[in-house]
Amino acid sequence: MKKQNGFTLIELVVVMVILGIMAAVALPKFVNMTGQARLAKMNGAVAAVQSSITLIHAKWLAAGSPTATAAGTTISYEGGSLDVFTDMVNGYPKTTAFQSTKNIAGLDSNFVTTTAGTITDKDKSTCYFTIADSAGTGVPPVVTTTNLTEANCQ
Repeated sequence: MKKQNGFTLIELVVVMVILGIMAAVALPKFVNMTGQARLAKMNGAVAAVQSSITLIHAKWLAAGSPTATAAGTTISYEGGSLDVFTDMVNGYPKTTAFQSTKNIAGLDSNFVTTTAGTITDKDKSTCYFTIADSAGTGVPPVVTTTNLTEANCQ
């Protein structure tokens, strides 16, 4: 008689049960990643907005700090330009400069500007941050991230 090689039905069932238990333990950790990923995306957007504010202000300073009364004076950036009279305040971009028509931060269609100064995740309206215009000379716009929590972005 030949000896047969292979696994018995019981051995296969035991392996399948072990794999099922491992999957049941790991699955909740992967399901919860959506909120973390959305939060990371929004934090990246905050950094892009803050960088664009700094870069536009630096270009404004390099241009000789043109005043808001100098209508027609523009500050160029990759992808467009800002009019010092209509798009800037105190040498910083206005909140309207972050809307889709003049998105100086380079944010794509995954972000929605619901009102001037509020940037929201397109899939989760409770996951957003706000930008407030410069309050005075040398005071950059304030980016508020209190609503950027994993719970709000879940």
